[in-house]
Parts: sequence; C-alpha cells; structure tokens
Amino acid sequence: MPSPHATPDQGGPGSAGTSPDITTGTDADVPGGIPAGITAEQDAFRSALTTTIETFLQEQLAVLGAISDESVPLISSIATLTSGGKRMRALLCYWGWRAASGTPGAPAPVIAGTALEFFQAAALIHDDVIDRSDTRRGRPSVHRQFSARHADAGWHLDAERFGVSAAILAGDLCLAFSEELFDASSSDASCARAGRTSARAIFNRMRTEVMAGQYLDLLEEAVGPDQTPALAEERALNILRFKSAKYSIERPLMLGGALAGADRALLDAYSAFALPLGEAFQLRDDVLGVFGDPEVTGKPAGDDLREGKRTFLIARALRSSSKDSSTRINAMLGDTDLDAEAIASLRATIVASGALSHTEALIDRKSAEAFDALTRLPTDAISREALRRLAEAAVTRTA
Repeated sequence: MPSPHATPDQGGPGSAGTSPDITTGTDADVPGGIPAGITAEQDAFRSALTTTIETFLQEQLAVLGAISDESVPLISSIATLTSGGKRMRALLCYWGWRAASGTPGAPAPVIAGTALEFFQAAALIHDDVIDRSDTRRGRPSVHRQFSARHADAGWHLDAERFGVSAAILAGDLCLAFSEELFDASSSDASCARAGRTSARAIFNRMRTEVMAGQYLDLLEEAVGPDQTPALAEERALNILRFKSAKYSIERPLMLGGALAGADRALLDAYSAFALPLGEAFQLRDDVLGVFGDPEVTGKPAGDDLREGKRTFLIARALRSSSKDSSTRINAMLGDTDLDAEAIASLRATIVASGALSHTEALIDRKSAEAFDALTRLPTDAISREALRRLAEAAVTRTA
C-alpha cells in the first residue's frame, strides 16, 4: 500500500493570515524567543495529508471501477467531502506525535491523520442522514446528492430513500477506509513498536464512543421534554463529551502520541488538556448551530433549531426560562417549517433566558482549564505553541 507513505517536505512554504484559523500563523518567534517554524511544518504535513487522501481515493476508484462503473459515484461523493475542512483532527494527531518526540516528516502520523479524515467523513455523512440536513459546508449533503442523481435520471421508486441508502453505504465505505489506513499507520516502520497496542486501543475506543454518543443524541431528541431541565443539562454535557469532544480533540491527540510511543503519564497529560478543550469546542459548535452566520458556517440559519437538537444551550434555556417560554421553546424545537422570523424569535427567547451568556461562560471555563493544563504539558516549546494555536482556533471559530 504505497500511497499512505507520502512524506512531507519539510521545506514547504508557510501560509499568511491573521484569522484564528488552525492553518494560519507565521514563522515569527513564539513568546520567549524560541523559533517556531510551525507554519512551514504544519503546511508540509497538510500537503502530505492531501496527497495521501487523493492518491488513496484514486486507488479505491480503480477498485470500484473494476467492480462496476456504476459504483464510482460512491467515491466521488467521498472525494468531495474529504477535499475540504480544516483537517483539525489530523493536525492534532500530528502534534500529538511531535509532542511525544516523534520525528517531523515521518509517515505514521500522515497515514493516521488520513484515517481520521475518513472517519470524520463517515461521521458527517451519517450525521446528516440522522439530522436530515440538506447541506454540508455550503454544498448538498451526500444523501441529497444521491437523491438528486435519482431524480435527474428519472429512476423508479423513491428518490429520497435511494439517497439515504446510498449515503449510508458511502459512510460505511469511509469507515472501512479508515480502518485500512489506521492499520497501515500502526504497522509503518516509523511507528514506535511499543505504542502500537496503545494506539489500537485508543482508535477502537474512539469509534465506540462516537457511536454511543450519536445514539444518546438521537435518544435525547426522542425523549424530548420528558425530563427535568437539570437532568437535561447533565445528559447534554455527556452527549457532547462522547459524540464530539473526545473524537474531535482528545483521541486524535492521544492517538498521535501513542504512535510515537508516549507513556501513560504523557497520554494522561494530553487528556487533561484536550478533553476540556474538546468540550469547549463542541459548546462553541452548539452556539454556532443556533446563532452562526450561514455565509460562514455553510448551514442555514438556526438549522439546529429546525432539527430539534437538544444541546446544552437548549437545556439551559429551558432551565432558566419561565414556564410559558419553556413551553414555547419545546413547541417550536424540531419544527422543520420554522421561517426566519420564527428562528429570530426563538433566538431572542434563548438570549433572554441567559442561556447564551451561561454557555459562553462555560466555554471560557473549559478553555481556561485546557490552557492551564497545556502549560504543564511535558513537551517542547514548539509543540506546545502549535497546540496553543490549535486550541485558540477551536474555541474562537465562527464556522
């Protein structure tokens, strides 16, 4: 399997930018006068990652083409999804590797990062099916792409059912690719032999946590208002921890560290930093799902309200609102026909309840906990600075 072993070019150019995006920054010295070189190193990793993804998909395109040209659209839909995004999980995997004294330019974190990108693609495809989301990153979601293909071709039976079924299969294919690539990363010569068992355990646990968290999220929507507001808050925090926080931040960082041979103490230090950061990251995502600018997020305004997502923000709003306001929130939440005026009204109710300010305060507390743990992380200054930049981007993002 030659393609996942692409090696980053350490001399790659840096990218300019002033926004808090995880891909931006300069090669100026970090505080204390320590030369960073973070941008060039990070850009080299991203370049190798992109090359590996594209080459791997070309190989899989040939595999599916040999089966039937009619199966090729499965790869096309995956390629569209994996061509964008910030590569945050892959970057965390890389800096987890580097912070554990992994060699820059080694193949193992590139291959593992690719595995994480395909796992993320699977999660997005399936999540859009579950949430009945029409768009992803400003484009039709995968199940909508296949529904449109059915309608355009004038095929028989139900176009929507075809789209959902095809998307489930595309997501399953991404999961298979992710497993294949992770196996290649942990068996690569650059991977620390002592860390292979630990890395496999982290990867396996991550997948189980996401599936359980996704089910709990689905269950929460079904249970709806039939629980106390305090319990709803507790359940919402548990869902965000396992559905997103761990697999978005904590597990990728730990996975990279394990591949480099990190011991238990260092992995625990990673977790102390990454878990509260992941929770802050998902809380920010929940705020954007209600208050985000669709021109930036690529999703319709207030989409989480139409989908009936019972996030911590919503749970807090229900807990802090009057009985009449709570009844109104519950009645409107999950109504797919909510227009712009209704979304604006529901947003105003949430703001008036104090839920938005409370959630922002919780994001600040979780972020502070993460940054405090980062100062104690036993690693080199360059890796710590890179992780600081990633952390800042995660909690201040607008998309």
